[in-house]
Amino acid sequence: MKKTEKNKRKEAVALHYNSHYDDAPSLLAKGKGIIAENILEKALENNIPIQEDPSLVELLSKLNINESIPEELYQAVAEVFAFIYKTDQSAGKK
Repeated sequence: MKKTEKNKRKEAVALHYNSHYDDAPSLLAKGKGIIAENILEKALENNIPIQEDPSLVELLSKLNINESIPEELYQAVAEVFAFIYKTDQSAGKK
């Protein structure tokens, strides 16, 4: 039986990047179902922007926690960080 979008389990990843210490962004957290909901809840509680990209989440969820993202995903992840930067700027943060 094919899963519909309504029945599909929620999935989430969290990325971390510190330009002073890291060569590349790394996977901070990942999970499905209740774990994904907890990741999203923590992001909301801490005013961390959330971007929905199921294809990218699927690729990133194959990484291990604390693993740097592979070069072939740099462009996609750079777009996520650009989204976060723009969101922070429009919210008045620096």
